[in-house]
Amino acid sequence: MSRTTPFRRLSGLLAALIAAAVLAACGSNVRLDEPPVEDRSGTAAGGAAGAGGQGSGVDPRGVAGVQVPSSTSAQPAQMQRIIYFDYDSFEVKPDATALLEANARYLNANRSVRVQLEGHTDERGGREYNLALGQKRAEAVRRALSLLGVQDSQMEAVSFGEEKPAQTGSDEAAWSKNRRVELTYR
Repeated sequence: MSRTTPFRRLSGLLAALIAAAVLAACGSNVRLDEPPVEDRSGTAAGGAAGAGGQGSGVDPRGVAGVQVPSSTSAQPAQMQRIIYFDYDSFEVKPDATALLEANARYLNANRSVRVQLEGHTDERGGREYNLALGQKRAEAVRRALSLLGVQDSQMEAVSFGEEKPAQTGSDEAAWSKNRRVELTYR
């Protein structure tokens, strides 16, 4: 029969507590409880083959083409749409006030227009951290526009983290261009 000394028992408990604290600190504020993407395309094609063995049974001669506008077609001309941030910060700087006010005026005058607020970071930091920071930046811009009267239904905040850099490079000049929120109208 082995006897465990109180010191050994205490050190084991202390190690377990430290491990739990480390795991808790590694947690993220990224929301993972969002519902998955729904398939709203209707019934799936397939099953029995249609006329001519094409698979869907739809006559392609009677289907009109779809015109998809480019992502720049809905963008307001001559309006700045990029807000830059300091390193490791999601605070909207005072020099972005005029840009935010101009975009808010446009959105308030065009209530059917929607804008996607795309949060970005530089390459420093882990993937999960950068996704969370990009989301916080996008949400900060969303709150600022909301205070200027823009309806929440017109805005969507998303994060790309470090995945879509505006400028490549590993120096402050490149990093400062990548710490941003882009307003993309649709």
